Formats: sequence, structure tokens, C-alpha cells
Amino acid sequence: MNFCSNTNNALFFSSVDEISDEIWRNLDCENNVYFHPSFLKAIEKNHPKIIFSYIVLVDKDKNPIAFSSIQIVDFNIDAIKNDIEILIRKVKSIGRKLHIIPNNKPLKLLICGNTFVSGEHGVFIKQDQDKKVLIKELAKAILHFVNADKKLKIDAFLLKDFRNESLLITDELKDFNYHPFSVEPNMVLSLDTNWQNFDDYLASMKTKFRVKARKAYKQSAAIKIEDVTQEKVANQLPEMTALYKKVASNADFNLGDFNLETYTSLKENFGENYILKTYWLNDKIVGFISGIINQNSLDAHFVGIDYNLNRTYAIYQRMLYDYIEIAISKKLKTINFGRTASEIKSSVGAEPRDLTMYFRHKKSITNRILKLFLQRIQPTPFQQKFPFKNENNPHEK
Repeated sequence: MNFCSNTNNALFFSSVDEISDEIWRNLDCENNVYFHPSFLKAIEKNHPKIIFSYIVLVDKDKNPIAFSSIQIVDFNIDAIKNDIEILIRKVKSIGRKLHIIPNNKPLKLLICGNTFVSGEHGVFIKQDQDKKVLIKELAKAILHFVNADKKLKIDAFLLKDFRNESLLITDELKDFNYHPFSVEPNMVLSLDTNWQNFDDYLASMKTKFRVKARKAYKQSAAIKIEDVTQEKVANQLPEMTALYKKVASNADFNLGDFNLETYTSLKENFGENYILKTYWLNDKIVGFISGIINQNSLDAHFVGIDYNLNRTYAIYQRMLYDYIEIAISKKLKTINFGRTASEIKSSVGAEPRDLTMYFRHKKSITNRILKLFLQRIQPTPFQQKFPFKNENNPHEK
């Protein structure tokens, strides 16, 4: 049951099931899979430790004009392992001396966006609306939501993963004391319309990258790759989960642990449009890939890898090429590879697309301190590769 009273221009829901079919029809947002109720419900029902809420903004005639997905998670800042760790340690040290950051206690973090997928998937605004006005209305609605239930005890707010072209709109959040900072870019491969098959893709590459690809295929020749059907998911989940946890433990940080049971719901709801493949060696699963077809894009989701075998069998490299082969065969336009492992993704042709997050601590003193540190955060640099023949890079032959 919803615990937040509605306002004149905002409706609040604590489950996807509470949102009527009429609202979904008026929003007309289901063409984007991340705003499809079946996708949202699959995430919601398989993550009981996360508090899910949804905000629908309405106009003066009560017609739905915008939608936002909210998740509240317990985020342990001690788990951060990347380059911002030193900054976080300084913030923690100062904050704990001032008694504004609790000791040995996770932050209660409100996230607007998708906790488990990188990209601009938290806010949908209808085309004919003033987006600057509505992003402000969303900020007000989030504050109303938090203030309506003191039991939530939210420490901080994070609106995540906005593309550069959205910043003119989202910078309105600065008026609400949100601080922007850059995060690892989304790595995107734009598919050439001339690529009719994977051989065409290889033919477009410079020699050393084509040799690298053929070597990866040779190394991985012993691996058998299987499509995971809806009927097979349950039996393979234990092994897949173990492999996913190995990858997650190596990540710089995770906002939450993904429950792979979600794949059962996603396969049931999206069928062949949800990609799930397992990699087998000697009758044992040594890896898996997942992803979804969203409009004209293939979005890579989580992978699992047996790191002990990865170098010998080029498992991860092969996975990247398999994503490409799938996208070409389905005549898609782009592949969103997501964050992490930027350099190896660039070696298969992906290019970085900058992403910005907005952060705000509920306590004003802490928020002012955080602003100084967030301004210094920059994505981890990596060496961008240029694998295609028509790319002009003076440093690479």
C-alpha cells in the first residue's frame, strides 16, 4: 500500500502493480523497455531488500506527463574500491568527526534510475512537455516523498546516468542542491549498415585487431555456447550466480547485488528479446552473457566469468564478439556495452559516451563538504583503441 499522499501534480506508488493500465497508456512509454511495467516488475519482485517506488507527474488536467523509478538501497561506502576511494575516505573521516556520517553503518540511498543497469533509465518525460520544468517538479516530488515518511531515514539522493545532451535540462537540479559529477562512460558500438554478417565486421578492422579477434575465436574453440531458454533458466541459475558473484566482487563498486532469479521473469516476459547465453567447457558452465533488445539497440547486462579460465580460453573477449554477432544478425544500430573494462571494449570498436550523476546529502553541512570532493571526481582514464580501418589515429598503424 502506498504510504505517501499524492500532491496536485504528483502521484506516488509503492509497486508497479498499483499503476493503472490507463496511466501506462497515457504515458505511452513502454516502447522503451526500461519503462515497460513487465521489466520494472521483474526487477521489483526479485529484490525484496530494496524499497521500490514510482512517481508519476501529472498536468493540471491530471493527465500523466512524466514517470520516474525510485529505489532505496543500503549503500556501504566502505565497499568502494576505485580511484574515488581516497576522496570517499576523506569525506568519511571529516563526516564522522562531525558526527554527520554514521560509523560502520550503510548510507540509506535513494536512487532515481536503474540500480543495476547503466544509462538514462530513471526518468521518462513525454515529448511535448517542458523538460526543465518537469525535472524541477520531480526534485520537489522526491523531497515530498521522503518527508512524508520519517521511517525511511534517507541519508542521500542519487539521480543517475544522464547523457551530455540531457545536462542542459538536468542542471536545473543544482537549484535543489544536487551536485553533478562524472562517472565511468557507457561504451557504445555503432554498427555499420554495411555489416551484413560478422565477417563484414572483421573485414572493416585493421589487421592487428582482426588478428586479435581470430585468435580469441581460436582460443575459445573448445567452448560450447548455448541459448538459455525459459525452461532451462532455473536449472542453470546456481552456477550462473556463482560466476556473477566473482565478477561483481571485482567491480569498483555496486549499488546493489543483482538477483539472477530476475532472468526467469525477463525470459518469460520478453522471450527472444532477452538475450541469455551460457558458455560451457567439459560439461561445466564457465561463463554467461545477458542483455536486452531495446528499440534499435542491444544493451549488454551482467556477465559471469570463470576467471581461472578466462585468459586461456579468451572467454570475455569472445563474449564481446558474440554480442556484436547477435546485434548484426538482428540488424540493430548500436550496442550499449555499459561501464567497466572500457579499454577492451574500445578494442572491439566501442566508444565512450559520457555520463553524469547528481548527488545530494540530506544534511546541508555534509552536502557542502561533498560538493568540494565531487568536483574532483573524474572517470578512470583508459587508452582508447581505434580498431577500424577508416579511423584516423596518428598514434596507431
